Amino acid sequence: MTDTPNRPLQPARPARSGRLRKLPAWSLLAACALAGGLLGGAYGVLRTPVYTATSYVVAVPTEQSDPAAALGFAQVYGRVATQLAVLADAQVWAGVPARTLQSSVRTATSPDAPMVAVSASSVRPDLAVDMADAVTRSMIRRAADTKASTHVELLQFSRAVRPTAPASASPEVTGLVGASAGGLLGGLALLVRPRRTQPQPAPPATVPGPAVAADVQAPR
Repeated sequence: MTDTPNRPLQPARPARSGRLRKLPAWSLLAACALAGGLLGGAYGVLRTPVYTATSYVVAVPTEQSDPAAALGFAQVYGRVATQLAVLADAQVWAGVPARTLQSSVRTATSPDAPMVAVSASSVRPDLAVDMADAVTRSMIRRAADTKASTHVELLQFSRAVRPTAPASASPEVTGLVGASAGGLLGGLALLVRPRRTQPQPAPPATVPGPAVAADVQAPR
């Protein structure tokens, strides 16, 4: 029986998964930013433009009151401008339901001036003007009904002007916002992804040859 010499076994070749080269980390950021920019720009183009018109009323104290009271009531009228009690008449003058006025009209007041700004938004510029003026008209009427007790009246300071440009963001702005959001999501994906470690190559295995055992008896 011949002894078989020790021959090292060749390590198994790794599977050829490297045909698709691994992309650098920044490529994910670029892809996410590009996708976000395209989606944001498409949203800005396809979205219906919204127009906003604003009218102003000012609270004026009567002879039995003072400017401080007018300032306080201006804050109050600004809060109740979108209540149903005020919108009951405004919906008739604007020709839209009260629910539409509640969702489309916003008010703003100043802590330093007894003035209330009433802004209305719509896809139609003329309807935005009508809604803003209708709400301010209803506010003035309600203030006149309570003038004897509040000693404050509301006057029309400025009527709404028909907007010539939409108040909604342009496609360029929505595209930049989408690109920023996409880049942020791509960066977060890079941070949370598991890190891959390169496998260490296994040392070549050897097959030992048959061992020859010799029993040697020592002399007694």
